[in-house]
Amino acid sequence: MNSILAVYSLMLVAPTDSHAQAFRFQPQGARAAGQGNAFAAEANDPSAIHYNPAGLTQVEGIQSVWGFNAVGGSVRYKSPTGLDSRGDLHGSVSWPPPSNFYLSANLGAMGASRLSSVTVGVGVTSPFGLNTRYPVDGPFNTAVTSVALPLINIKPTIAYKVNDYLSVGLSADIYTFASFLGEGHVEQKQISAGTFGIPAGDSIEVNGKGTGAGVTASLLMTPLRNGSGHPVLSIGLVYRSQAVVPLNGSFLVNGAKVADASTDLVLPQIFTGAVALWPIRTRESEWKVELDVEYVGWSLLRHLDVRLSNGARIPQPQQFKNVPVIAIGTEYKWLHPHWLPDWEVAVRSGYTRTEDPVPNQTFNPGGISLSSNMLSLGVGFLCQGAGRFLGLIPCSGDSAFWPKGIGVDLAYQEWFYDSKTVVGNLNPSVNGTYHAFVHLGTFSFRYLF
Repeated sequence: MNSILAVYSLMLVAPTDSHAQAFRFQPQGARAAGQGNAFAAEANDPSAIHYNPAGLTQVEGIQSVWGFNAVGGSVRYKSPTGLDSRGDLHGSVSWPPPSNFYLSANLGAMGASRLSSVTVGVGVTSPFGLNTRYPVDGPFNTAVTSVALPLINIKPTIAYKVNDYLSVGLSADIYTFASFLGEGHVEQKQISAGTFGIPAGDSIEVNGKGTGAGVTASLLMTPLRNGSGHPVLSIGLVYRSQAVVPLNGSFLVNGAKVADASTDLVLPQIFTGAVALWPIRTRESEWKVELDVEYVGWSLLRHLDVRLSNGARIPQPQQFKNVPVIAIGTEYKWLHPHWLPDWEVAVRSGYTRTEDPVPNQTFNPGGISLSSNMLSLGVGFLCQGAGRFLGLIPCSGDSAFWPKGIGVDLAYQEWFYDSKTVVGNLNPSVNGTYHAFVHLGTFSFRYLF
């Protein structure tokens, strides 16, 4: 029995992925998603809680944003002997979906005039998580048939406006699992190969959950402004710390618990530098171009050694490497055009290049990781004043409980992955060539109170 645990408890170490970078999920708001996720230097809606907390000082009054991402795509595999297989992201749409919610409030707008330089907020995001599944009769079914990581991040945030040219922000990052997302834990399933006393064809599952914490600190500098006081050049700097999430769970065979197993999931530290420039920023229109460069410290994930309830420790090296992410985005906005006088209308596009941090030796199909190029398109609509949302709902009302503005943002992303040929893997059954594509549709609703 100890041999069984030593082999199969290794399944606990395979979190999931969506967008090239191991298991990191980059889009966390439709405005940013439409611009290729280049938003850290603009950061002027409540999603700044994720992209650059310091930008929250630009968000007036009380505002909220909630969003939903629908993800589809597949992974194609060809073994060294020519055998084909295909996996998907749990159907044409991922479930449970990666989603996000943000709420911000300027303390001055809430009656504390002396604290008008302070804005607070809270966000709930899914920055590391998705579903992936493969055929139960596939070529590496003894390695993985499905994997899920419904991890959420709760982000209480505070931002302070030092002066008109500098703001600072700070967020706590509380990583945990929620029962309303999937099974409420990380899990991986596979099929027994008929060794170590487990009959061939038996289903095997390892799951676990836990809570960890980190911090995000940021600056937003606006050295150049126009005559109306709006930035025409912004610089954002963001640091997201490493976080360790202890996972404690169970090893099951055909649904029956065999033993306890645990490991520590290390989430990377991330450094972000961003520059946004507005070649046009007038009362009638705005045009913004932004460049974001990230350095993701995946090398902190050195191993995912598994601890067993019998006292044994199973080495599980990862050997991830640090990689850059480059995002370029643009937005053109019409401000109260004559054809929609009570609206702001925006069109967006962007590009992101991500690199693969996972070496061939420790590659796992459950957390498919490939370098990629991403293209995005997006639109946004913000209705205020006498406008009516969908032609029916007043966009502004006198009641304190009725919004002063309603907005909707839509974005589409298509990820074009580089193929990857895996050789020399610790598990020879996963050696072969992998191709993948992912498409993502996201929308956000915005309320101004």
